[in-house]
Amino acid sequence: MKFNQVKFQDSRTRTYLGSPSLIRFDDGTILAAHDYFGKGCPKNHQQEEHLTSVYRSEDNGQSWQNTTHIANAFWSTLFKHRGDVYLLGCSQQYGSIVIRRSTDGGFTWTYPKDADSGLLLAGGDFREPPNYHCAPMPVVEKSGWLYRAFEDCTPCVWGTGFQSFTISAEVDANLLSAQSWTISNKIPFDPGWIPDEWSHTGTQLEKPGWLEGNIVISPNDEIWNILRFNSRPLVDKAAIVKVEEGGRQVSFDPATGFIDLPGGMSKFTIRYDPSTQHYLTLSNNNTDPNFPAQRNELSLCVSTDLINWQHKLILIEDDSDLDFAESVRLTGFQYVDWQFDERDLIYLVRTAYDGAHNYHDANRITFHRLSDFRQYILN
Repeated sequence: MKFNQVKFQDSRTRTYLGSPSLIRFDDGTILAAHDYFGKGCPKNHQQEEHLTSVYRSEDNGQSWQNTTHIANAFWSTLFKHRGDVYLLGCSQQYGSIVIRRSTDGGFTWTYPKDADSGLLLAGGDFREPPNYHCAPMPVVEKSGWLYRAFEDCTPCVWGTGFQSFTISAEVDANLLSAQSWTISNKIPFDPGWIPDEWSHTGTQLEKPGWLEGNIVISPNDEIWNILRFNSRPLVDKAAIVKVEEGGRQVSFDPATGFIDLPGGMSKFTIRYDPSTQHYLTLSNNNTDPNFPAQRNELSLCVSTDLINWQHKLILIEDDSDLDFAESVRLTGFQYVDWQFDERDLIYLVRTAYDGAHNYHDANRITFHRLSDFRQYILN
């Protein structure tokens, strides 16, 4: 398989590549970012993963140059606002919520040293609460406000510990000031919300919970946070948390809050295309329910209502000689961040392929393009 490779990391370093994010500037430059995780990766004073690297492409993604490294930045989203570029995420694995600004195209960045310079919500010491968590997810503008989804993993137990919440700020506010941001209530997942029909399969969910929420504007103009749902051993489930009162309140209705979403077991990003009036996601749809952790296929899926989804196109699939079980174990095209690029889609992938330690521990960040994507939606 031929890749347009932004970064390669030999798995023998026990350092792996995560959290891809990308944007395009008006001058055509593409900015990309990712972080590092694993036993061998750089750690900070709390022995936590925390490092992000930034890259630029000035030839439409054909080649990439490492621009800088940013310490104490993890699980972070690049987004443009008012002519500047921002990086919003956590300071480290389960750290503080921090935001940085660059006024020169991503070459230099502010540092969030305090509540006036980008430290929005302070996390606890090491794994003491709060333990903030996210993925590179969209920052969405609506009615003069910006919205972004986060979680607090308290207690810090992956899966069951995640509490969903959002942060929001007025578009004209100083985004580096903590006082500019409104913080909603936090919702832990209640196992009692699991639909009865799921239990009729005779299976019990392992560590049920939600994470990596995606803010999106619904067809009826509501703000929804659609979250990845850990439904193992079931597959392709997601949850909808409603964002209300200008971002001050979030709520969940178990009677209507669960949907079937291809790739709902893994991180996904949803965006709306006004031209076709469809919502799009690039996700790891499951092709064999016996392998709920499957990420060796990446697909384009669409919806008109955020509830009912259709699989439209396989974008990447494993072309190695591995049998299916080994392919699922060793190969992953995952954690995709993508953007509309006129008639195309451009997307950045956390890729585990050909020498990766396993499907999760990616050894590549790769850049891709889907040309004339609307032909696949409207066929």
